[in-house]
Amino acid sequence: AQIPFSAWLPAAMAAPTPVSALVHSSTLVTAGVYLLIRFSPSLGGVEQSVLLLLAGLTMLMAGLGANFETDLKKIIALSTLSQLGVMMSILALGYSELAFFHLLTHALFKALLFMCA
Repeated sequence: AQIPFSAWLPAAMAAPTPVSALVHSSTLVTAGVYLLIRFSPSLGGVEQSVLLLLAGLTMLMAGLGANFETDLKKIIALSTLSQLGVMMSILALGYSELAFFHLLTHALFKALLFMCA
């Protein structure tokens, strides 16, 4: 769900709350991050630079989008997108264990946050 493939994420909030919590916390959104964590040893310098650039753009665009949104579920979805950018930037810097820890903690608290929204 990185820029430019992230437009579906805030629009997916039409689903009921338990479905949104599942999608945004532990399945679809985090699957790409986990896949990149698994393949991170094979990333070269150019790939890491591109990943870092895309992660920075994702964090910036999701953060700006959340500032101008009024729907609470969409704000939470955009914060998920921003956190995915943080995970990708951590991964691009070579800290795959830290990215995995961030992925786990994000999955735990974001599911609870969606259930409360």
